[in-house]
Formats: sequence, C-alpha cells, structure tokens
Amino acid sequence: MTTGLQYPLHCVAGGFAVVDGTDELEQSLRMVLLTYPGERVLRPDFGCRLRDFVFETVTPATQVWLADEVRGALRACEPRAEVDQVDVVPDQGIDGLVHLVIGYRPVDGGSQRELTVDLRTDRAGTAGGDD
Repeated sequence: MTTGLQYPLHCVAGGFAVVDGTDELEQSLRMVLLTYPGERVLRPDFGCRLRDFVFETVTPATQVWLADEVRGALRACEPRAEVDQVDVVPDQGIDGLVHLVIGYRPVDGGSQRELTVDLRTDRAGTAGGDD
C-alpha cells in the first residue's frame, strides 16, 4: 500500500496530511486528468489533454474522443490502476457539463471501483447559456 501527501496540501498536528490506499490512488488518477502534458518539467508526457475539450460542443463524436483521451492518459501515467471503462455522461441540468465516469480496478488485486470527474465544456459558465 502506498501513502502520499494529501492534495491540496494542508498541515495537521505539525505535519502534512497524508492519504493512502484507494484514496491515494484516486487522488493520483485525478491528478493525471487535471495536469496538462508539459506542466511537469521532469515528466513532460504526464497528464491528460482535457483542456483541449473546454470549448468543444458535446456530441457523440466528442464523447468518444474524450473517453479515448482519458483512457490513454490513465493507462500511460498511472500503472497502479487498470482502466476498464470510461463513460462520458452529459449533465442533464447544466449545459456544457460532462461527468467522466471511470471504471477501474487497482492492479494489486482490489475490487472494481468507480471514479467520477466533472469537466465543463462549451457554454458552461456563460450568462444565460444562450450563446
């Protein structure tokens, strides 16, 4: 079992808070998705190109492209998780919001798990949403 610093960093009892087990793995999966390739100086290939989808309209083709990007980034950057499925689910109530639902299994023999990460695209955050 691995242990890592909790992100975002904060102090507890004179030290930094830590996470371990599946919490640490899920934190790492999120970090892969939220880091753009090239942001880490010593690991230029680390990360996922989610920012490339920020102004894309959510279509079936975009959903497939986005799922492939997520799957590829997680497989390349986080060997402790076996990604079984990535579903891109548009939010029914918020235009431009998609939920990335990632089915994975820790390679150390853990049970099947699911992680959801939200991504805002196209008109998300605009006044009235009538662009």
